[in-house]
Amino acid sequence: MVYLTRVEHFNAAHKLFNPSWTKEKNEEVFGKCANENWHGHNFELYVTLRGEPNPDTGFVFDVKRLSILINQHVIDKLDHKNLNLDVDFMKDKMCSSENLVIGIWNELKPHLPEGVQLHSLKLYETPRIFVEYFGN
Repeated sequence: MVYLTRVEHFNAAHKLFNPSWTKEKNEEVFGKCANENWHGHNFELYVTLRGEPNPDTGFVFDVKRLSILINQHVIDKLDHKNLNLDVDFMKDKMCSSENLVIGIWNELKPHLPEGVQLHSLKLYETPRIFVEYFGN
């Protein structure tokens, strides 16, 4: 089994805020991330596929084609957007990195061709904070 990873980048703003809590409770739990004027990140998205190399190409999957799929179905929806307001698959969800990576998985997986296995996603919010998701 070979694991192939493609890295893509996007910039986006968001806010962590639970509308059923008071402003004080949100600030206590989320700190600066509850800023009413939003805050942004330079996200790094690692998309890892798994499989056996094709005997004709030597590829698990064509990385140029993978980049096109990721950009078309994920990055174009997220880059320079407000994740809370502009992204349909984050509507009515707490806009944490954990929920975002699950949403990205759900957006990308149906567009991969049959036989291509999505192994994991790793989403870096900062150089020191990231989440990983392996599907359900």
